Parts: sequence; C-alpha cells; structure tokens
Amino acid sequence: MQSKIKIRKKYVPKGLTVLYDDRDIIVIDKSPGLLSMETASEKERTAHNLLSKYVKKGNPKSKINLFVVHRLDQKTSGVMIFAKSLEVKENFEKQWKNVEKKYIALVAGHFKEKNAVFESYLADGDDYKVRSVSNPKKGKFAKTKYKVIKEFKKCSLLEIDLITGKKNQIRVHMSENGHPIIGDVKYGSKIKGRLALHALSIKFKHPFSNEEMLFTTEQPDFLQLIK
Repeated sequence: MQSKIKIRKKYVPKGLTVLYDDRDIIVIDKSPGLLSMETASEKERTAHNLLSKYVKKGNPKSKINLFVVHRLDQKTSGVMIFAKSLEVKENFEKQWKNVEKKYIALVAGHFKEKNAVFESYLADGDDYKVRSVSNPKKGKFAKTKYKVIKEFKKCSLLEIDLITGKKNQIRVHMSENGHPIIGDVKYGSKIKGRLALHALSIKFKHPFSNEEMLFTTEQPDFLQLIK
C-alpha cells in the first residue's frame, strides 16, 4: 500500500523500517532486540522514541505525539502501528477485536494436529514469567490459532493467528504445549540466538477513512538458526 506521506528513507533510524505514513498513522517493521516503548531502564533505543524523532526530523516544531497502538516483545520482530493522536489510538481500540494479526514462528518438534487452537488464562508470575492458570479470575483469556506450514527434521514452521493479544501469549502457548519457539530460552528453547517469532502481517480498517488496509512484511530466514 502506497504511503500518503513520502518516506524519507535516509532519516529512518536503524532498527526499523517505515512501511506507511499518513496524517493519522505510521506503520513500521521493527527489528528484533528493539523495545516497542520506553521502560524504566531504557528510554532512548525504543521504536517509539526513534520514530518520534523521525516524525519531527525537518520539522522541530511539529506537535505530533505518537501513541503505541500495540506492542511487540523486545525480541519479536515485525509489523507495528503507531497513532499520531490519542483520538486515533482510541479509534483503534474500538475495532481491535476485529484486527487480523498473523505471525510466523519456528518451533521445536512436530505437531499431531496440524491446525488447531490453544486457549488458556495467562498470569504474570513472581519470576517475571507468564503462565497459564486454572482459575479464570487470576488470569487473562488468551487464544492462539496455529497452522503448520512446513516441517523440518526437528522443528516446524507455523503461521499463527493472534486472536487475543496478551503478554508473551504465543511464546507461552507454544512452550506449555511442548513446542517452545526456537531461540526462546526463557520459555524452554535449547537453542540460543534470536527469537524465531515475527509479526508477519496486520489487517485493519483505517481509523478515519474506514479503508481496509493490509500490511505484510518480509519473512525472516529462521532456518539459519538451527544449522
């Protein structure tokens, strides 16, 4: 989809690619290792901060404030949306349950069911890990749909529909069902390296024009992680 505002490639910060820009939204492809937004320990090297500087490049008096529409884990790469006003962000929130979010992941092992759904209630533990809990009142409902695209000797490439979007959801569901994501040492992977999880595409209606929009990113070469 062609950007309404010209993308100034020479000013785009390292660690992200601007896919689309208009008066209301910016869509990017985030690199792995880059935080989505500021934390107590890191305020500079984040997608939000770098993109805010890009927006104001050449126009220091710009009053645009960016809002993160949805987050990606630091180690997860892929497509993200930023809103250029609080009103735009709130419009996204109203339609978010209808937004289609597809991921790809390389996980350990093979699945008996090649197309299925994982559901559970997720809660943060004291050790900063997210887990499924049996008591619905103590967790947040999470639903992940997957489809096996291709199988290799010791792993499988999946296409994943993120039905809900809870913290570490895909990582936890894969791990708890015996198929940790390659590179996800925190949730059981025996292979170190980058996390083999990528937000491949997102489909939504523009918050003001109501135009249906689809953005798809390039698929990383995850296979090099297991060689």
